Amino acid sequence: MEPWPLLRYEEWKDTLATLHLWTQIVGKIRLRQEPPVNHSWSVTLYVTPRGLTTSAMPYEKSRSFSIDFDFVAHELRIAGCDGETAGFRLEPMSVAAFYGKLFEELGSLNISVPIRTMPSEIADATPFELDTAHASYDRAYVERFQHALLQADRLCKMFRAGFIGKASPVHFFWGSFDLATTRFSGRTAPPHPGGFPNLPDRVTRDAYSHEEQSVGFWPGGYGQEAAFYSYAYPEPKGFSQARVPEGAFWNDTLREFMLPYEAVRSSADPDRAVLDFFHATYDAAADLAGWDRAALERGAG
Repeated sequence: MEPWPLLRYEEWKDTLATLHLWTQIVGKIRLRQEPPVNHSWSVTLYVTPRGLTTSAMPYEKSRSFSIDFDFVAHELRIAGCDGETAGFRLEPMSVAAFYGKLFEELGSLNISVPIRTMPSEIADATPFELDTAHASYDRAYVERFQHALLQADRLCKMFRAGFIGKASPVHFFWGSFDLATTRFSGRTAPPHPGGFPNLPDRVTRDAYSHEEQSVGFWPGGYGQEAAFYSYAYPEPKGFSQARVPEGAFWNDTLREFMLPYEAVRSSADPDRAVLDFFHATYDAAADLAGWDRAALERGAG
């Protein structure tokens, strides 16, 4: 596998859409089990060398379990704190079938976690247990996606390391299906207007309760190719006109800067391309918004 594998949306769009919904089912289990943390940090998934994980989740008062997507062996694995395990092969199957198998396996471990089965942040969605339309699983492209995630996770962690103010972990949001890390100025932000499909406005307003700048990686969707991104909330005046590295551009619909994954992949130094993009957009956001950068940052390394 290439360090930066090819990701062409048209070649894996059906698998991408199916995988997005599978991760939502697993993510909603974590949402149900974890004590709520600000900005919904308690519901995310995390990158592993082999895929994505919930990490340990509490169950009742004496048990714990985790759910892992293994995109190398192509398995869904459930592990309990007393050595119990369950799971099944990841292969072409409908969202409804995945939902049924996952809860059957959880039941075999005497774990019961009811979830809301309507997908989040997806317009015109179908409840998981009724969705037989999304049923694709291209193993080769899932492996490419995993390798791209590993690169994005590594670079997001490098970027996060230079900040000593409040910052999020590097984590995977299953609602929007992207990897992200967020920096905060420490000041509160105006209420977010909300309006995301199948997502309560109170959740969005908690997510954007404080002034922030966020960077991350999105593997594509809705006809758009994979890209690294950067945005600020609230958007400082003049942010969209900021100077950014070659290849990056402002997306006026999404109100964020984007750097196409393919531009990174084909560059002479992919690491430098991504980190220059992250730093240039952060510098613009922080300077235009008047962040106390001396108090919030430290030198690289």
